[in-house]
Amino acid sequence: MWRLVFLVLPLAGITYSLWRTWHILPLPQAYKWIVLAVLGLCVFLLFANFGFFHIDRWPMPLATASYEVGNSSLFVMLYAVLLYLALDLGRLVHLVPRSFLHDSWRGTLTVAGVLVVVFAYGYVHYMNKVRVPLELHTAKATPEARTIVMLSDLHIGYHNQRPELARWVDLVNAERPDLVLIGGDIIDGHMRPLWEQGMAQEFRRIQAPVVACLGNHEYFGGEREAEAFYREAGITLLRDRAVTVKGINIIGRDDRTNAHRKPLVQLMLGVDRSRYTILLDHQPYHLEEAQQAGVDFQLSGHTHYGQLWPVSWIVDLIYEKAYGGLQKGRTQYYVTSGIGIWGGKFRVGTQSEYVVARLQKGAQDAD
Repeated sequence: MWRLVFLVLPLAGITYSLWRTWHILPLPQAYKWIVLAVLGLCVFLLFANFGFFHIDRWPMPLATASYEVGNSSLFVMLYAVLLYLALDLGRLVHLVPRSFLHDSWRGTLTVAGVLVVVFAYGYVHYMNKVRVPLELHTAKATPEARTIVMLSDLHIGYHNQRPELARWVDLVNAERPDLVLIGGDIIDGHMRPLWEQGMAQEFRRIQAPVVACLGNHEYFGGEREAEAFYREAGITLLRDRAVTVKGINIIGRDDRTNAHRKPLVQLMLGVDRSRYTILLDHQPYHLEEAQQAGVDFQLSGHTHYGQLWPVSWIVDLIYEKAYGGLQKGRTQYYVTSGIGIWGGKFRVGTQSEYVVARLQKGAQDAD
């Protein structure tokens, strides 16, 4: 049912925006067809990226361009639909003249200008990575204060390539962390660009142990292939298991894509509860489970906080906590919007971030 909804809604939006674009353009019909052909190519590339065609077989520059143009067009179409709907509503209440939406240079330049400004801002805002400080206190046994850098949703692949990953690694190393935690979706889905660009070597530059869990996107490219990449990258992958690093218990759950993943209470068996315990669980569903199991802190991602407004409003309705910090009893949570992004490199009303947590002795907060 949901797959049908996610297919029908974009198709309806694409059809509506193309129809409106046809009517607003003040061009001869032949030129209108050229514009629609270009937009149609963008739609074709979008569906190519969703597996309708095997872009991994294409030359790397062509596959990269397909990903960038196709997925970016989805976001542009979204804002075009919103803009056209606003103009149509204005026309119905007689605030916008009908002529503004038909063969109008004024209307065309207004729509194009708004889209250019919004996405220029969205790109610049995405490229600015926000450092989020986080204080964690515990009365439990810890050898000394620890600095932990937390990331999620890197989505490295055809769009977030090695040069960008290198900049993120530099940000991490600048914090001189004792530990780096990654809450899933390191991989966007396609393994080919990771191997061809040698991205594993960038992770090996991180000057601290790196521990991660799987996200849903690792399943798109194949979780076994993802595991092989993590081994090459020197990342400790936790799939329904726990380890102790620098005196801290870290539990990594398999992504809920795996319907047979182990219950959290089972993963807690054998864990030394006198130590501080951190849970990595990519998708922030059923947050109460961590509290009930006695976890001290949970890191999640997945939501991207919608990436673009007003999608952020929708994810707020889906999740108990779609973004930011939360406290349940003695358990703290942080749902990060992620340092990377899926699709086009735009952020509107959200931010790309990395979390720098300081874990130290002190009274543990409770509701």
